[in-house]
Formats: sequence, structure tokens, C-alpha cells
Amino acid sequence: MFRKVLVANRGEIAVRVIRALREMNIASVAVFSEADRRALHVQMAEEAICIGPAPSAQSYLDAGKVIVAAHATGAEAIHPGYGFLSENAAFARACTEARLKFIGPSWQSIEQMGSKTNARRVAMTAGAPVVPGTEEGIANYQEARRTASQIGYPVLLKAAAGGGGKGMRRVDDEGGLQAALRATASEAERAFGSGEVYLEKLIERPRHIEIQVLGDEHGHLIHLGERECSIQRRHQKVIEECPSPLVTAHPELRLKIGEAALRIARAGNYANAGTLEFLADQQGNFFFLEMNTRLQVEHPVTEWVTGIDLVRWQIRIAAGEPLTLRQEDIHWNGSAIECRVYAEDPANNFFPSPGRISHYVEPAGPGVRVDSGVYSGWNVPIEYDPLLAKLAVWSDTRSTATGRMRRAISEYRVLGITTNLNLFTQLLADPQWAAGDLHTGFLDDFMQRYAPPQSQGEALTASILAAAATASQGTSADPVQRPASAWRTEAKKGLFR
Repeated sequence: MFRKVLVANRGEIAVRVIRALREMNIASVAVFSEADRRALHVQMAEEAICIGPAPSAQSYLDAGKVIVAAHATGAEAIHPGYGFLSENAAFARACTEARLKFIGPSWQSIEQMGSKTNARRVAMTAGAPVVPGTEEGIANYQEARRTASQIGYPVLLKAAAGGGGKGMRRVDDEGGLQAALRATASEAERAFGSGEVYLEKLIERPRHIEIQVLGDEHGHLIHLGERECSIQRRHQKVIEECPSPLVTAHPELRLKIGEAALRIARAGNYANAGTLEFLADQQGNFFFLEMNTRLQVEHPVTEWVTGIDLVRWQIRIAAGEPLTLRQEDIHWNGSAIECRVYAEDPANNFFPSPGRISHYVEPAGPGVRVDSGVYSGWNVPIEYDPLLAKLAVWSDTRSTATGRMRRAISEYRVLGITTNLNLFTQLLADPQWAAGDLHTGFLDDFMQRYAPPQSQGEALTASILAAAATASQGTSADPVQRPASAWRTEAKKGLFR
């Protein structure tokens, strides 16, 4: 087993990985930008090194600096989390060449399955259904026009190296195709360093179903069931749940889609944790979409329902241990829901809301889990994704899990910035949510019914009164306050200035 691991990420996922390392008695190293000098993950790690200024390209995305930091601290392995360098085949290869273990799949698997066009070819070879579209990146407008005409509008343009909802555009007719192609390629180049774009048929009102897989480096591979991630804004997931209401209504679907996912992963020689994403229509027909060759943001709901710690298994598999779980060992117990808590304003087109968190209290109680990377007094930087925390709950049924989530949200206190917590309160009370009648356009439709607080002043007054009531009951306003010996509080002098 590793003695020391560098966590090449920030925010709540860095905290999540550091906690897993601590439980496994493995020393942790954090890297941080100048904007994150006081970040929670920096405080929690045994060592921390500044690797550059706030812009990601000069810090978290600088592979050379991350590898130098790993060598300087004596780390034997690097956990990339998700985002940043997690699906960068060149970085995974550089780790291998630097004699550092990349905690994830091989660089060859990332190269093959991380490219959406390559993954589509692998899926077709494995006999899995795919959304009609191009098998290669689009060479020019004429090819895009010809393909769109053949498969029919509407179509979706997507970055071949993309993820997280970036580099995607809907096109409803030929008149908008050329401008959309230019814009998608430009966004893809900025976000992922590759302007390659492909085109696929847009399935109307689909459900987004994904399968979690886990495999060791000895050829053993299993799946841990599905998650439904149909509640999205701008193609980015906001609420995830396990199991899927669609699969619950069609029990045979879990077997079929799980087997398809395993066939694709095996064809890609995949090891470690990964997720295969599918679109399903309302009748239960499904089509392979892409593979995320990393840990997913929404992994807590799978951990709740299966009882399997995915981050711990990622580390064990990377250390060469065989996977002791068999497919017949996997059982799904109860229902779990996750809400992504963002510093953003849903009433203002989900515009980011960076700034200082003046008061922060997380909910607690049975069946409640909060993966967060913030605290009272923390300044949410504008340079990064505004995700504050992931609030996940578990209960025996979807209905009781929904009630538990609403209770947990009512106890969440975040003052000083705008969040999407009020949106979740209303959405989870919507009859369409209760019925499990979901699709990827659900949130767009719901926003027509959404009623934001009447004014920021009224919302702030209510929150202050609630916070005062909490304080009067003796609840700490700052979850970061711990015994001085619990966390390392001084960051090591940075190597990079």
C-alpha cells in the first residue's frame, strides 16, 4: 500500500479523498493555487504546496508542477479527483513515466475511452446501442451538414474531449448549424485543448442513466448499478439519485444496461472506477452516450445504496490489490438522492455568486451526508466551478429519502452568498418529481414554475433569524472549529511563485 499520496485537486473532492487517505493511514499532500491558500483541503492535508496563481492553467492544470510537487514531497501516487487533469491521458502517461502511480485507469484506457468518438467505436464493437451520429470528429461544415441531413434535426454538437456540459450545442435546423459548429469548436479548444467536435442525433426528452463500474488490474470487472442524473442545467447535473425511478419501473433494464456497460468497459481494457453514461427514452430503450474515465461527482449515492467505498477501492486497486467483490455480492438497498449545492443564483440564469461566506452550518442526522470544501469565513473564488458541497441523503424508499432531503435542506445555513438551496426545496415538492416523471429538460420546464425569494433582503432576514435560533441552541456556527491537533493548519512554503 502507498505511504503518501498527492491529491491533485481542490474543493470538496480533495477533502473527500484526503479523508479516505486518513482512514487508510496514508499521508496526504495537497496542492493549491494562490486563491486557495486558506482552503479547507489545504488545512486538512499533512502537507501542502502552492503550485501557482489562481488561473487553472497556471496551477491545477499544470501537469509539470503537479509532478514536481509529488516528487518534492515524496508522494508515491497521485489521485486526480474529477475535473482538471483527471481525464487527461497525457498527464496519466507523464505520471507513469515519472514513476508515480496515477490513481485511475491507464493512460491507454483514458486515451481510448475518454475520447467520445473513440468510445462510440468501442461501444459499437462491443455490440452496445449508440446514439446515431458521426464516428469521427467533423472535418468541416459540409460534412456536418450532410450528416445532420441524413440523421435528421434536431442534432447535438459535442466536444470530442469534453465533459461537464461544456462544448455542447443543440441545433434545430440547417440555418443555425454553421455558427453553432464554429462556437462549439472554439469552446472545446478553450476548455479541453482540442477543438474536435462530433455530431449526434438529439433524443427528445431523454432520461440520463449511468452505470458505475469498478475493475482491478487483474481483469476482474463488475458494475454497481445505475444512477439517474436527468435533472440538469446547461447539460450539467444538479440532482442525482440511485436507483433510477425508470429502472425501478422496468427492473429488467438494470440487467440489460449493466451488461452493456461491462461489455464496453471490457472492450476498453478498463480498470479502476469509471462511469458509462446512457440516454434512455421513456419506454426504456437505451443508447450509449460516453464514458467518464474517473470518479464521478455523484458517487456518494452509489456508496449509500451499495455500502461500497469507491474512493477506498480506487486506492486499493491502484496499489495492485485484487477486487474481492463479485457481481453477485452487489445489492441495492434503499434510495439515495444527492443535491449539488452551488454558489449561484437560479433566478438570474444560474449566474455564479462568489464572495465571502459569513455563516455556514451543515445539516446532520441519520442518513445525511455532506461532502463539502467550505467553511464560515471562506471566500468562494470566482476562478473555479462554484460547487460548495454535495448534500446526499439515504432512506428506505425514494419518497422518504425526498422528505429527508427537504428536511436537511431546511437546516442548511449559508449566509453571505446566494445558493441554489431554495430551488431544491421547491423542486423536491413538485408533483412531477414525486412521480419520477423526469427528463433532461425537466429543470428548464421547472424554472417556469420556480418562485425565488421575493427579495434578497427578506431571504437574508429569514436566514439570519434561523441562524440566530440555531446559535441559541448551542450549535457551532463554524464546522471547521476542531481541536488544534486534528488538522494541520500551516501550509508548507510553496515551491512555485
